[in-house]
Amino acid sequence: ALDDLSPLWQVLYDTSITKVFHAARQDLEIFLNLQQKLPPAVFDTQPAAALLGIGDQIGYGNLVDKMLNLKLEKGHARTDWSRRPLDPKQLDYAYNDVIHLADVYLKMRKQLQQLDRLQWLDHDFTELTNPDTYIVAPDQAWKKVKGRQTLRGIQYAVLQQLANWREQQAIKDNRPRRRILKDEILIDMARRPPKNIAQIEQIRGMDGRDTKRWGKLLLGLVEQGRNMPREEWPREKIPRKLNLQQDALADVLAAALKLIADQQGLTPASIAGRKEIERLVSGDQSAELLHGWRRAVAGEKLQALLQGEAEMALSNGKLQMNLSGG
Repeated sequence: ALDDLSPLWQVLYDTSITKVFHAARQDLEIFLNLQQKLPPAVFDTQPAAALLGIGDQIGYGNLVDKMLNLKLEKGHARTDWSRRPLDPKQLDYAYNDVIHLADVYLKMRKQLQQLDRLQWLDHDFTELTNPDTYIVAPDQAWKKVKGRQTLRGIQYAVLQQLANWREQQAIKDNRPRRRILKDEILIDMARRPPKNIAQIEQIRGMDGRDTKRWGKLLLGLVEQGRNMPREEWPREKIPRKLNLQQDALADVLAAALKLIADQQGLTPASIAGRKEIERLVSGDQSAELLHGWRRAVAGEKLQALLQGEAEMALSNGKLQMNLSGG
């Protein structure tokens, strides 16, 4: 509703001002699209909450409740904010949806400093303010399509053409990708390429208006994918399945991670999930466990276990990790 956002940009892009968000990625992506750059000096309360042991991927309302003992009304969560005028209750809800972040941030910062964990977030926040985190090249957009792992061979070529077009259309229309066409529709068209408009109409979830608007275009994209030379087919980098020995090692590391998390007052999930542990076992140096605070807290210890420089043992019915083992 505002014609000029320059006063907001002045604050957001001031390096001397800390900008506090909760679950910042979607907000930051909007700023990047509007201004072609990201705000500096960002603090995200969601990963910070995980380091305080108060929940993984915690919602804003629950965070405010836990940190400030305030219960926020949830009644306007699905309001259409583009409709005007907004009534006083809606304005109140919108105000409460951000104003408490200041108090949450100050309390969080103090607790993180006391635990000597404030610097742990540097890696996470550097990633948040890196444009590469958000920018998706249209010809690589197929890698973001949910369910693509069920496809094979030439089906990926069809998916690439469809996802490439959808990405460019979403940018052009300034709409979310799934509002153009849902992932499930792209997967269905890649798996069973339609040959005519009638077959497109039969795809589950396909809207009749979208068929009229894009039907011929989609058929052309499908044909382009099917005519792509084999050597140009995009290929999914599928991690090798762990053998029994590696799977057993992953189980041991998962147990060790639980011990480490308990000692640090964290949940194991806030440090790493099973897939990250399996990446570590398979020797993947890009695993999150080998970077940032996760490396210092758990990654180095788990690597020591893998390399025989530490051991797991039972003592008086309790599992222990001995880092001095040989």
